[in-house]
Amino acid sequence: MQTEPTIIVRYFAAARAAAGTDGEKVEAATLETLVARLGQLHGQRLATVLGACSFLVDAVAWHDRDAALPADAMVDVLPPFAGG
Repeated sequence: MQTEPTIIVRYFAAARAAAGTDGEKVEAATLETLVARLGQLHGQRLATVLGACSFLVDAVAWHDRDAALPADAMVDVLPPFAGG
């Protein structure tokens, strides 16, 4: 049985407040799996924030939620920011 890669997650702004932490390590094969798992771990408040977030994987914008995440990837969770 293949295990999912461990992903380093860093939260910013409203995502940090909703998660109650700056970051953590989570096992997930895809961004879709990661987002679902984070919502399960931290509850509806974070799940709602995640719905509006953008994600960087190893500093690159990641739009395909079903693409495989690289092992040991760093995922930045970026909620929309106010201002111009």
